[in-house]
Amino acid sequence: MSRPPVTVDDLLRQTRARLRDAGLPTAALDARLLVAHALGWSPVRLVADGASTPDPAALSAVEALTARRLAGEPVGRILGRREFHGLDLHLGPDTLEPRPDTEILVDAALAAVRRGAVPGAAADGEGLLLVDVGTGTGAIALAMLAALPKARAVAVDLSAGALAVAAANAERLGLADRLDARLGSYLDQVFEPVTMVLSNPPYIESDAIAGLDREVRDHDPRLALDGGPDGLDAYRALGPAAYARLLPGGTIGLEIGSGQASAVGDGLAAAGFVDIRTILDLAGHDRVVMAVKPAADTGR
Repeated sequence: MSRPPVTVDDLLRQTRARLRDAGLPTAALDARLLVAHALGWSPVRLVADGASTPDPAALSAVEALTARRLAGEPVGRILGRREFHGLDLHLGPDTLEPRPDTEILVDAALAAVRRGAVPGAAADGEGLLLVDVGTGTGAIALAMLAALPKARAVAVDLSAGALAVAAANAERLGLADRLDARLGSYLDQVFEPVTMVLSNPPYIESDAIAGLDREVRDHDPRLALDGGPDGLDAYRALGPAAYARLLPGGTIGLEIGSGQASAVGDGLAAAGFVDIRTILDLAGHDRVVMAVKPAADTGR
């Protein structure tokens, strides 16, 4: 007696079980995303058409994608895209995979604009020129532009490959006319005065990278991870450079690693910034440091 054909529901259950047996905590979500991608379907269609029978090519595609996930490749890398702050962003080998923790920086920056804490910037972003340093996929800059329809942004990255991905994401999302992509280190290619500087810089200690989870260690570019011997190299450069570019009253916002809030805050204070505050992530860990250039510039 022949066995009944495998349905999409069967395929989803089997994939989920394989990922769960491998100890992956997001097995259910990963399975939905991988199967949907292999079929070329939306996740919603998986529910609506779960009784249908996938063709052999789709079965082979699911097997190949599942094997990559079981080998430790992140789902975002497998799909070549990642959602960030409601935006569908394409990834590249030279980009960090944007993560929810960085949305906290975006939300804090948006809140500052909307409550009128950024001089010259209206609630819709008019008058705001922000810089996203180490832009990668363009995640921070593009999320800000999507939320603030009259804002403008400069996206800077040391990697030409990453900058090309950011520019392509901006074009695909209809935001390219308000994004200026520049190849360079930190703020070296930003010559005009700006009202906000944002960054998720590399902040992992060099010697700690080998001990990172393999999904990060083996798939995110080292340039986007390595913060030097103590993880603080980028912050030492960003504080004084941002102070020099920001208009009086302008804001800097930086994502940080665990245990770095005090050192980063002290560095910003030494550069001349005031109103320094730390914002926690959902797990209660220090995640973002925000600061303001004094409205009356002291001439540092």
